[in-house]
Amino acid sequence: SKCYLWMVICARHVLTESCAVCCKAYGNIFKEIFMVLNLDFYRGKNVLVTGHTGFKGIWLCKLLELLGANVTGYALPSPTEEGKKVFQQSGTEAGMNSIIGDVRDLTALQEAFAEAQPEIVFHLFSQPIVLESYRTPVETYSTNVMGTVNVLECIRQSNSVKSFVNITTDKVYENKEWPWGYRENEPLDGFDPYSNSKSCSELVTHSYQKSFFADGRVAISTARAGNVIGGGDFSPNRIIPDCIRAAYAGENIEVRNPNSIRPYQHVLEPLYAYLLIAEKQYTDGNLAGWYNVGPDECDCLTTGELTELFCQCWGDIKWQDVSVDAPHEARFLKLDCSKLKAAMGWQPKWHIEEAVAKTVAWAKAWQNNDNISLLMEKQIREFLED
Repeated sequence: SKCYLWMVICARHVLTESCAVCCKAYGNIFKEIFMVLNLDFYRGKNVLVTGHTGFKGIWLCKLLELLGANVTGYALPSPTEEGKKVFQQSGTEAGMNSIIGDVRDLTALQEAFAEAQPEIVFHLFSQPIVLESYRTPVETYSTNVMGTVNVLECIRQSNSVKSFVNITTDKVYENKEWPWGYRENEPLDGFDPYSNSKSCSELVTHSYQKSFFADGRVAISTARAGNVIGGGDFSPNRIIPDCIRAAYAGENIEVRNPNSIRPYQHVLEPLYAYLLIAEKQYTDGNLAGWYNVGPDECDCLTTGELTELFCQCWGDIKWQDVSVDAPHEARFLKLDCSKLKAAMGWQPKWHIEEAVAKTVAWAKAWQNNDNISLLMEKQIREFLED
């Protein structure tokens, strides 16, 4: 069993006669994962992930390690102490080559590409908080726009990259707050500096694709994901992290915009989609494009409803409406994910009730100092088996 745990953590172990016991006991788990996802494709592939120290980055690298990829990460350290601990205690750091650097530093990024020689690149590095973008708009634009330019420039100069996925957001659209979901051909024009900077990141990606990769030597897509929840997110000014902090402190949860409707999904949902897009366009460049990644209609709910679900799962905690005048945030936003479903057969797996339950289980395990690495591996296996 110790050998198996090390295999999962480092993801570079080759099944040999020296670990025949482990092969017999646990080989079917790996076989089932690959059969369900058809992602044995990633075994032995060099993959570079920008933003690997962030919430989604940690889960993505953990999943890639489990699937046998050679993972290199490029990012600044997590801005929170909790985030730094998650990166270490998740076991992710032990199984990859972690490079600390700023995506705005083109020279350092070029050196990381030269070292990693990636075949596949996932770009997650960003300033991701709407309210923070009002406080630091220049930093937000420089990170989210010029950071994307630098990543694409490194790909342009690379001879190894075959597949690139730029992770943006559902907030890139010109939001008219209508009751139906936005499709990929809708106009891009995010309102706040964060949303607008990610719209610009999309446009930069489109320009590079047409200007430098029209020959198809690199397949390029963007993935516009909705709001994600899951264990390990300690970001400020996000509803589920705010819920968890209040629960830890034994306080009521304060909700700023309880009537805002958002598409919520567990973090593993979009990560699965990113892996699927990168793999499919690697083998068929005609599948490259711009994709929405979000839950079904039944999992688009108000912030108040999401908070109530959290309270039910956690137990013995309440929330209160503290709506005040604040910088603009969209009140209604949904995605139409028909394109991804039709092109690649993607379907959401966990409904919001299960996503919240998994998040609460993670948060309580963290509070109790349980083994976070094993819990993340368990939740990944459960997701893949479902």
